[in-house]
Amino acid sequence: MDHDHQHAPNRFAVIPTPVRLNANPDYTGKGVTVAFLDSGFYPHPDLVTSTNRIVAYHDLAGERSSLLATDPVESWQWHGTQTSVAAAGNGHLCDGLYRGLAHESKLVLVKVSERGRISEENIARGIRWVIANRARYDIRVLNISLGGDEDVPCSKSIIDQAAEEAISHGIVVVTAAGNSGAEGHHSIPPANSPSVITVGGYSDNNELNGNRLDLYHSNFGVTADGTVKPEIVAPAMWIAAPVLPGTRLYERAEALSRLAAAPDYELPSLVREFEEAAELPEPLVRSSATIIRSYVENALMQLKIVAAHYQHVDGTSFAAPIVTSLVAQMIEANPNLTPGAIKNILMSTADRIATEPVIRQGYGVVNAKRAVELAKTEQHALNVVGCKPPRVENGRLLFVFHDDGAESVSVAGNFNGWNRLAAPLERNGSGLWSTEIVVPRSGRFEYKFVVNGNRWLEDPSNGMKTPDSYGGLNSSLVIQ
Repeated sequence: MDHDHQHAPNRFAVIPTPVRLNANPDYTGKGVTVAFLDSGFYPHPDLVTSTNRIVAYHDLAGERSSLLATDPVESWQWHGTQTSVAAAGNGHLCDGLYRGLAHESKLVLVKVSERGRISEENIARGIRWVIANRARYDIRVLNISLGGDEDVPCSKSIIDQAAEEAISHGIVVVTAAGNSGAEGHHSIPPANSPSVITVGGYSDNNELNGNRLDLYHSNFGVTADGTVKPEIVAPAMWIAAPVLPGTRLYERAEALSRLAAAPDYELPSLVREFEEAAELPEPLVRSSATIIRSYVENALMQLKIVAAHYQHVDGTSFAAPIVTSLVAQMIEANPNLTPGAIKNILMSTADRIATEPVIRQGYGVVNAKRAVELAKTEQHALNVVGCKPPRVENGRLLFVFHDDGAESVSVAGNFNGWNRLAAPLERNGSGLWSTEIVVPRSGRFEYKFVVNGNRWLEDPSNGMKTPDSYGGLNSSLVIQ
């Protein structure tokens, strides 16, 4: 099969992720190691050609100790291959068109499935393996596009506890919110863990510069700990991902793509050559070029094939690695960033979809270019790690807010009559603001920060939220 036909996109092509996010092309994740926890992996050409960027592979179950393209392909390899390539593939099989934002990053791949199943224990073991090997491979980011069984408090979840520990060791943990929001489901471990970056999804309907953004049916809402998830949303539809090599679909997609790229006069002869590989019905061999082309294009559309070796996929499983790849760009831009700073930057630079409920989207649509720009200059640690952010110290309630561009910040809540002037914060260095107030009586309280006297914002460091009366959220806290 000649190169032009083999690598060309078809007319069902999707917008490449870097274009969709208007990402900064100067950053590629170079020098940053990203870990993926998933069901299994394949040494895809987009990850190993022309340089093998997979620096480590670990199979918790010991079912496949090495990652070789010559090994038999198993169905459990599909998901992890697609998530890792969506984040860090270099587009080798599509002439660079569908490369990820972090296409020069290094990868550590951790297989957590055992006999095709994924247990909570293995997810937790996988996270702990990443923690234990973080220094050996300089792992800075961990992507987890899978989850445990049910939403339980962080203190009762071995997955959440492992995720929080990873963050305390300086690893940014990015996780998929889940795809069951339409059924009213909340996020499950580790997506319900307070300090992880939980990513929901949205769709731009595959329209470049389109005005209509729709939320995906991601899991959302208040977790067992009282935090609200997700924090941000990223593309969860029309995402290009590789077809797994060595499968029947790979062969069929390649054959159909060759037919679609051929001129009409070649089709009657080519259809005989590719009849078996493309799984064509026998009568099609004697049909006209018009009928052949119609069948081929309909098959490509049904299989979601966007180029010979890629299909478009959907789910928060792919929204998360897109954010993971953006985090790799941010760390490349500023290697001193902490997990707390990165989470704060992603939330503070996101853009809410005005027509959609706040509780379903958190701080809104991730803004890749703005996040990298802010990452370049960020100097604060902003570390908030634990199952509940600390709010009370020595009998006083401590509020901390971060905004490098603010001229004034105050805190207003039902403990001070929502008076925007009653509790001003003082600037501590550049961009960090804080104040202490006497702890009010026991009970549940709601508050917001007021920036420059007129911008009301919930507390990014406090995951506990309650809906306000204006379509937004108040931060909440409980005094015992």
